Amino acid sequence: MNAKAENASSSIDTVKLLLALLIVAAGIAGFYYFETHSTLLRVVGLLAVFGLAAAVALSSNPGRRSWQFVVAARAELRKVVWPSRQETIQTTLIVFIMVVIVALILWGFDSLLAYILRTLLG
Repeated sequence: MNAKAENASSSIDTVKLLLALLIVAAGIAGFYYFETHSTLLRVVGLLAVFGLAAAVALSSNPGRRSWQFVVAARAELRKVVWPSRQETIQTTLIVFIMVVIVALILWGFDSLLAYILRTLLG
């Protein structure tokens, strides 16, 4: 009995996701069909269609799980301890200085190898 209910739920979710996809396709087609109308109105209509499609998609089980993931990711992002402005500037300067030093070392090795190669080849 449980497998039948799960199967029905899965097929309903598939129908909801396909409906959301069709809504988006219809919105994009309408955007180009009404190209003689104001661009602002077409964009607002397209945003409304995307909102409707998102609402339909989020009503499915995969949509709810995706939304729960987004909410959990936001919660984890708020737990991050971001560096201060001074720490960011200092780290950026250290990286910049190291890039210049490594570039000078590589330029020196390249020049030395070029000099050796010119000397050997005449």
